[in-house]
Amino acid sequence: MRKIILLLAVMLIFGQALPLFAQQDVRTFTESDFYYFNFPIERIFTYRLGFIVLYRTGSNQMVRTYVPDSWFTDIGGRGEIVYLGSGKEWPSMTVYYNKGEFSHVRLKLRREKGHVTWGMVPLHVNIDEYFANIDEVELIF
Repeated sequence: MRKIILLLAVMLIFGQALPLFAQQDVRTFTESDFYYFNFPIERIFTYRLGFIVLYRTGSNQMVRTYVPDSWFTDIGGRGEIVYLGSGKEWPSMTVYYNKGEFSHVRLKLRREKGHVTWGMVPLHVNIDEYFANIDEVELIF
């Protein structure tokens, strides 16, 4: 009986003292310079110079942005494409900023081109001027 009471007393003492020791090792976290905005993609159109991404704003207005194909050619470039599996995850566009300046964009797209979000700009349409001199993704909220 004494052993049980002694064991309970020791467990009670260490059970109360353990959080005190754990609190002394708390590390401070600083805010990151990175932040991002994520948008579900309504439609994405392929064009010979890049992608046209249609997404909705907070007021449910449909807007578009242009993402040049050249951003996706280099490792560590300004763009990244992640192809989604056959699950239920919806395509999205995530735009990253570092210290308030555009860093890169990540497009999560369905691999199968027959998905409802994929579209194609007809060959006779010329929209080259929209892809000229793009330095960052222009977002409308």
